[in-house]
Formats: sequence, structure tokens, C-alpha cells
Amino acid sequence: MAVSSNTVAKSTARRGFFESSIARTRITSANVRLPEMALGYLVGPFMALISNAVFAAYLNRYYSDVLGWTNAARFGAFSTLLPIVSVVFVIIGNLFVGRLIDNTRTSQGKARPYLLISAPFVVVAIALLFLTPQGTPAAVQMIWIALSYNLYYAVAYPMFYTAHSSMVALSTRNSNQRGLLATFSNASAVASVGIGASIVIPILLQSYLFVDGGAGRIDATASYAHWRVMMIALCILTAIGILCEYYFTRERITEENMKLNIVEEKLSMKQQAKVCMGNMYWWIIILYFLLFQLSGMIKNGSMSYYTRWMLDGVTTEASAGAAMSTLGLIGGIPTAIGMLVAWPIANKLGKRNAIVIGMIIAVLGGCVSLLDVHSLVMVCLGVVLKGIGSIPAMYVTLALLSDVLDHLEARNGFRSDGFTMSVYSAIMVGMTGLGNGLINAFLTVAGYDPFAATQNGAVQTVLTVCYLGSELIAYAIIAVLMLFLNVEKHVDDDHATIIEHQKAAVLAAGGEWIEPAERLRLEQEEADRLAEIARQDELRARCVKKGLNYEEEEARYQAKLQARQEKKSRWFK
Repeated sequence: MAVSSNTVAKSTARRGFFESSIARTRITSANVRLPEMALGYLVGPFMALISNAVFAAYLNRYYSDVLGWTNAARFGAFSTLLPIVSVVFVIIGNLFVGRLIDNTRTSQGKARPYLLISAPFVVVAIALLFLTPQGTPAAVQMIWIALSYNLYYAVAYPMFYTAHSSMVALSTRNSNQRGLLATFSNASAVASVGIGASIVIPILLQSYLFVDGGAGRIDATASYAHWRVMMIALCILTAIGILCEYYFTRERITEENMKLNIVEEKLSMKQQAKVCMGNMYWWIIILYFLLFQLSGMIKNGSMSYYTRWMLDGVTTEASAGAAMSTLGLIGGIPTAIGMLVAWPIANKLGKRNAIVIGMIIAVLGGCVSLLDVHSLVMVCLGVVLKGIGSIPAMYVTLALLSDVLDHLEARNGFRSDGFTMSVYSAIMVGMTGLGNGLINAFLTVAGYDPFAATQNGAVQTVLTVCYLGSELIAYAIIAVLMLFLNVEKHVDDDHATIIEHQKAAVLAAGGEWIEPAERLRLEQEEADRLAEIARQDELRARCVKKGLNYEEEEARYQAKLQARQEKKSRWFK
């Protein structure tokens, strides 16, 4: 296929920027260490994902209760059709980004560059979501909503999320280190939902974002203005989070092939799709993510409605926010504990077995909520028990997906991250729209009225099924599916095969083969050497600036370093 000179020029310019010092990762260690785990996989993603978590919990309610799009007379079927139809554009957007990632090679990786590129797109898209002109004809609002919704979910967010979700698989081949990164990465996503959207926003801001206009009605004008303030905060928080994730992550697997001078064949999405879709393990893990995410989005999207209309004693937005934060706080306890126990459990039982047993516990425990769907205490108890069972699924499945990708690489001789992570990202992003579309359809048919004092029986049934029942059904199916995912038994053989492929490629290119362990040791020595040079240069500059003696300052540093090493050696004797 012919490539225009303009395209080549743009590609070269993009590569040139990512070879510059300003775009260089701040992670220099050959092995995964705490700063990378904490900043690149927990703090950064938490800040970057919190806006999307807020949208999953509140965007649909903002549209329905502030803009009024469940008003059938004004918007018709728009509220149902837009999120569902937009899933098509979300899938296309994710496949396009995945293709871009496949065709990108820089010293900073192939996925990481798109984290940085996505930042301005995500910020602008967030702003446009909440700038829908008020008081204009319904047609104008529908066009604005449709365009801004798809700019965010089909363009901006896929650019960020496909790159973000690729990082665990591309970070390292070390299974234990990869498991830790998967734990931190999943913890960031869970925390953004549990802490941000389910605790902080409901208890501190729900009555601010949905202003009580009296007689149980929402003051749409005041609420609209307050959401604009919220929009600015989310834009700033998201931008900082994306930059943090970009600068404190590293793609060691991509670097591995570049350092070995292995020329990777550019494979089409069709070729990747063929090998992926012909593998049973790939289908199982993808169906797992689809069921888990769709049911979770239906639950999260209906949570604000459920706490407002279903619980005994809740009559105002403030009391609904308090109930929602209570559910979020209580439900977050298993999540917090899970970060500490998920991998010990998975190491003992195996990742697949831990998920299966957990799903069974989640289904049985979640049924407790159905004993009294109007009791906050009973609903909280069921949520906690369900959360305990879902711990392995929350924290270890990205590592399990990485095992599947390694298995495909070992079998086929090439990686299929681009297609797989595009599908994964499309599921993680698109299920929000599909879930909201289903909620809107059910609520509209059931006769939901945001201005009513109480909702009718049909609406209450819909909210019960959406908030309490959707995950129980999905988890039961997942428990059966995962019984057939036996990829872990191939891990050692797969890694050995991949190394043989790499060795053959290096020798065929006339290069010198160095065993991975030795290569890692040499790389770490070089990283330490460069870090020491940088430290000395910084000390010299500081001494010149402050009029200090470099030799004396260096001697003082070396004495402190020696003392720390002696203390450390005593501790570990």
C-alpha cells in the first residue's frame, strides 16, 4: 500500500518527539520497582480514570434528570438508541487505536505514546459533555449530545484506555512482577469507582450536582451550572493523571525487541483476528470481560437511581447521596482487603481456580440482598459478600489475559496485543453505553418519572434487576466459562518457546544472543551507571549554585550511603 510523503513526515515527526528528553520515561530500572507500581499503575491511573467512573455513575442521570432526555415527548427514543448505536463507533474507534499502536515503534514503546497524545483529546471531550446548550430546541441538544458523547467514548477515551490497558502485558515478562502490576492497575480502576464515584461524590457533592428545587424536584438550571464547575475539576484531575501514568511506566517487552534488533512484521488486524478468534482461551477471557463489565456498568449506572428511589427512609438527594456513599464505603472494604490477599490466593489456588471459587461465593452472597431490597442494611450485607467473592476477578484477570497473549505469541510467533487490547478496550468503554442504553430503555418502558414522589412497581422491579440482579446472573455464567480456561498450564513452555523465537531471530540477523537473565543484569548495571552519572552532575550543579565544595559534598553522600548499606546488611543477616 502506498504511503504519502505527508504521512511519513508526520510519523517521523511523532517518532522524533518521543525520542526527545522531554518525552522520556522517568522509570529507568530494568525490574519493576515501587515508584513504577505506585505512580504509574495506581496513583496516575486512579486520577485518570476517576472522571470515567463518575460518568458511569452519573452521566446518564445528568442527561435524564438535568437535561430531561428520558422525557419521551421531547427526546423520543433518543436516550435508548444513542448509547446503544454509539457502541458501533466505540468499537471502530478502539480498533483504529489498536491499529495505530501496532504500527508504532518508538524508544518509549508502542502504546505509551498514545497516553500522552490522548491527554488533550480527553480534556476537550470532557468539557463538551457538559456544555450542552440549555434552553435550545430538542434537536439542537440531541445533536450536541450525540457528537460530544461519541467524541469522548469513541475517540478520546479509547485513545487513552487502549494504551492504558496494554501496559500490564507490555511491561515485563516476569510473571510475579506482572501480577503485581495487574493488582495495582486493577486497584486504580476499582478505587476510582469505589472511592470516587461511590463514596466521595455521593456524600460530598450529590446534593450540589442535583440541586433540590423543592417538592422533591431537581432545580435543573442550578444543577447544570454546578456540573460545569465539576467539569473543570475533572478536566484538571484527568490531565494530571494521564501525565503521571505516562512518565512513570515503561514498555520493557517492546524495548526488548528493539534492543535485540528484531524487526517485527507489520501484521494486519485481519491476521491477528484470525489467530485470536481461532483460540478457545482467547474467546473465554474476552467473554469474561464482556459479562463482567456489562453487568458492572448496569449496576453502577443504576446505583444512583436505586439509592434515590428504592431504600426505606430516603426522600431527598442528600439522603440518597448518604445512602450511596454508605453502599460505596461498605462495598469498598472487600476491595481494599482484596489488593492484599488476591495474589496470595491466586498463587495458592491458581488464577483460574481462584476466580471460579470467588464467582460462586459472589453469587451466593449477593443473593442476600434480594431478601429485602428496600433495606439498606440487607443490601449492604449482600454487596459486601458479593464483593468478597469478586476479589480474584477484580485483581488477577489482567495477568490472566497477559498469559493468553503470551500463549498466542508462543503458538504463532507474533504478538496480537493490538487486536486483543482493542477488543478489550471496546468492551471496557462500550459497555458503559450499552448498559446505560438498556437502563434507559427499561426505565422509559416502565414509566420512570424523575419528578414523582415515588416510582411505580415496574420501575422498582427494573432497578432491582439492574442494581442487584445483573451481576449475579453474569457471575454465574462466568463461573462456568472459566472452568475451561487452562492457559496457566502452558506458561513455562510458552516462555521457553518465545525465547527460542527471539534467539532464532537475533542469530538470523547476525546478532549476538545473550540469555534474558544476563541481559537483564547488564541492563540494570547500565541503568544504575547512568543514574549515578546524573546524580553526580546534579550535585556539581548544586555546588556551583550554592558555592559548596563538590568533593566534600560527595564524601558526605558516600558516607551516608555506606551507613545505609551497613544498616541494611545488619537487618537482613
